[in-house]
Amino acid sequence: MARNAEKAMTALARFRQAQLEEGKVKERRPFLASECNELPKAEKWRRQIIGEISKKVAQIQNAGLGEFRIRDLNDEINKLLREKGHWEYRIKELGGPDYARIGPKMLDHEGKEVPGNRGYKYFGAAKDLPGVRELFEKEPLPPPRKTRAELMKDIDAEYYGYRDEDDGILEPLEQEHEKKVIAEAVEKWKMEREARLARGEEEEEENIYAVHEEESDEEGGKEREGEDGQQKFIAHVPVPTQQEVRQNSTQLQRCTLAFARHNLHQVISERALNL
Repeated sequence: MARNAEKAMTALARFRQAQLEEGKVKERRPFLASECNELPKAEKWRRQIIGEISKKVAQIQNAGLGEFRIRDLNDEINKLLREKGHWEYRIKELGGPDYARIGPKMLDHEGKEVPGNRGYKYFGAAKDLPGVRELFEKEPLPPPRKTRAELMKDIDAEYYGYRDEDDGILEPLEQEHEKKVIAEAVEKWKMEREARLARGEEEEEENIYAVHEEESDEEGGKEREGEDGQQKFIAHVPVPTQQEVRQNSTQLQRCTLAFARHNLHQVISERALNL
């Protein structure tokens, strides 16, 4: 194995050394922006990154590249955008201009961010990829809520069911059901009556409309009879006499006058104090 001194004398090593001396070899961009301590070089690397971004943005406009290639290009563009931000921050640290504030935003504006996913952008044909297009679709706005006045406009007699019989369908059905219920009730009453007759428990039917004197007296009712002696009216509440009505009316008038007199004295006293 040749020694290091012999390796340095090979043709390739000599050619490499000559290129470095002439300055023809392209210098690689530092991996970290913090490794660069010269402002001109930092601006040079920023311009280089902007050029790479422009080329990739132009490439990603072609939808025929395929889904996987488009996704890779989109990831590379976002990576370069982050790197550009690091170099702009380093340029500001070295005393250069603040490109983040005054620099052009054309490259950033070409991309579109997903709501809720700040930072990552989609460029060109990447916006139409499956699963990405749905992210940019806006949800439909909810229907506006109606006010109480708007709701009351639609409320009429039909809303409360007052016109249910106008269609001519409900009323015949109700009549049919009513006849059926009455027939069932009559049949039940007949069966119970026959059962009582069979047991010999027939009793005189009670008149449900008759008014008994005891019930009338307990409720405090008073009967009024006409000239022919027949019952005309039954009061189920105490009815005041004419004398009681006059006494209550006189008492009410006295209270009203006393209240008016009191208010008059009060007004006179306040005016006297003000004078």
